[in-house]
Amino acid sequence: MRILYAIQGTGNGHISRARDIIPYLQEFCQCDILVSGTQSDVELGVPINFRLRGLSFWFGKSGGVDLWKTLTKTNLWNLKREIDQLRVEDYDLVINDFEPVSAWACKKKNIPCISLSHQGALFSGKVPMPFENDRFGRFILRNYAPADTHFGFHFNAYDDNIFTPVIRKQVRDCETDELDYFTVYLPAYDDKFLVDTLSLFGDYDWHIFSKHAKKSYQVDNIVVRKIANDKFVEDMANSSGVLCGAGFETPAEALYLNKKLMVIPMKGQYEQQCNAAALELMGVPVIKNLHPSQFEKISNWLESDEKVEVHYPDQTRKIVRRIFEVNVQSVLQSNHWDLNYQLIS
Repeated sequence: MRILYAIQGTGNGHISRARDIIPYLQEFCQCDILVSGTQSDVELGVPINFRLRGLSFWFGKSGGVDLWKTLTKTNLWNLKREIDQLRVEDYDLVINDFEPVSAWACKKKNIPCISLSHQGALFSGKVPMPFENDRFGRFILRNYAPADTHFGFHFNAYDDNIFTPVIRKQVRDCETDELDYFTVYLPAYDDKFLVDTLSLFGDYDWHIFSKHAKKSYQVDNIVVRKIANDKFVEDMANSSGVLCGAGFETPAEALYLNKKLMVIPMKGQYEQQCNAAALELMGVPVIKNLHPSQFEKISNWLESDEKVEVHYPDQTRKIVRRIFEVNVQSVLQSNHWDLNYQLIS
């Protein structure tokens, strides 16, 4: 059986999760890999069969998406060409982690497409949602990478097809400590702005990992580092707490490592607003931005010892197997294959 696993390359979370999912997919089938997008700082670690430009959102420097850069960097003719030329018909199934080229190619050519992503969880009516009704954000979520079936990851298993986060093996295996500094990952902010802001909290040491810094440097109590996966994991594992965006993987890993956590959702990013709503219900402090009006909340968080306890078991192989059992049976039968034989325990 031949499957295409298509991964969104904007940000680091999709790639990080895929690193743990791919070995299990390869147990069950012949698996080709597609990555589209240009904003990831993490290497996948396996050969990539298709590397496409796709449709990326570009991080800004003041807390949100850089809409102008996103528009100027987007080539719709190239996107249409990639969709038309991608031969999804050569595959029995496409498993999609919020990747638009393969999703739309499947929709055009009527090829089965299964969403296996954090975004897939947001289609359930049982997940927490922000109070503000962002119609444009919901439209993007539903149409960016359409799929026939949705399996999702979230901070809690809110529904039957929603699973707790895939915590990569590198994080599960790392040693932890609680040293006297805080790890910061806010890719939508300029590192100079972060240095200027966090220097106001001079009683604390800060380690900032920045997408925008061209080199590592230090200013008084603040260290700024370029993004490096191994160093970031080590730094987070030994920190007193984590200040980050309201993405999915980094908050989930911080919670798994039992770190004090505060999140700032990106402006104009509907998914992060949804994540912030869920995290806030769990007891994680959420602030809107790094404006002085939020400084009291930051101070209270720094002084607090409260942490949110979670239980995220290692169930990645079980999840992959379930997807095959639920969705692939008809494909196997049409090819006269034995399901029990293919899905060896």
